Amino acid sequence: MGFQQRPAKPLLEVERLRKTFAHADSAAVERVSLALGEGELLALLGPSGCGKTTTLRMIGGFEVPDEGRVLFNGQDITHLTPEARGIGFVFQDYALFPHLSVLDNVKFGLRKLTRAAAKARAEEMLALVGLEELGKRRPHQLSGGQQQRVALARALAVSPQLILLDEPFSNLDAKMRVETRQEVRKLLKSTGSAGILVTHDQEEALALADRIAVMDKGRVVQFGTPDEIYSNPVSEFVANFIGRSNILRGTANGMSVRTAFGDLPMSRAANGAVDLAVRPEQIMLEPDPLGSATIIGREFRGHDQIYWVQEGDDCMIVISGPGAQYQIGTRVQLRICDCVVPLRAG
Repeated sequence: MGFQQRPAKPLLEVERLRKTFAHADSAAVERVSLALGEGELLALLGPSGCGKTTTLRMIGGFEVPDEGRVLFNGQDITHLTPEARGIGFVFQDYALFPHLSVLDNVKFGLRKLTRAAAKARAEEMLALVGLEELGKRRPHQLSGGQQQRVALARALAVSPQLILLDEPFSNLDAKMRVETRQEVRKLLKSTGSAGILVTHDQEEALALADRIAVMDKGRVVQFGTPDEIYSNPVSEFVANFIGRSNILRGTANGMSVRTAFGDLPMSRAANGAVDLAVRPEQIMLEPDPLGSATIIGREFRGHDQIYWVQEGDDCMIVISGPGAQYQIGTRVQLRICDCVVPLRAG
């Protein structure tokens, strides 16, 4: 599943968690292990039904695992209630109390403090998320992005070392998602809180997380930094879930592979028949009336453009800058201008 470097001093350790629900054909989570360092942001990324939310809920104490352990600061918390764990949780729907003001929502978890101390702490948290002027409003009077920040302020108010976020940006529009996720990353980094984010959005995971655990069918199939996972996917599933990839066939010999596009360098050694991942931005289009490939589709996106190119029986996806614009039907040659990645069988 890709090498997972263990933090020098793990804040959270998840050991072989397994969870099966009644009437299910297979386990929702199958022996997932993870380690998270202090102040680190981790994304659990995968398609719907892959087990990422169930994993998060077991870490938070909302589900009890059938097998495995959850260790927090070295203490086994597997069977503690959510309230006893000292972990913050931001729900997908924010779970704000509609009958309470924004300030009172943030104060809700501060019942151990005096009334004055709780009010001061709540005001401090609202200022931190830029909502100090909205403390008297009710949640329904706020935008989706503002509600999300109130939920985050409430979670941060109790000074947790770890915050769990379950699809926290799914209710926001595209522009607000981009703005809010950067605000959240900045806030968590400024407070020193670690965070685990559940998302099915690969762009969100790449932008927000220090490391990503890619999940499929209840398992972690690759674990690493965003750069590692994007540049060196271990399987066709990861290559196509984290961005887009063209899958080629070739015959490998060490660090080189023979393909229909000639001999190409590889990112890691392999031998024999291999499948290869080639990112669309690694391919150059060269107009050539005698070229062996034909542009069959084009999508202009402003900052770049996508071409679909037919090469024999294969359809290749190519991403180019906005400058060179070719019409559908143009004959071209394709040139791969970077290392290709050999994929794990299966």
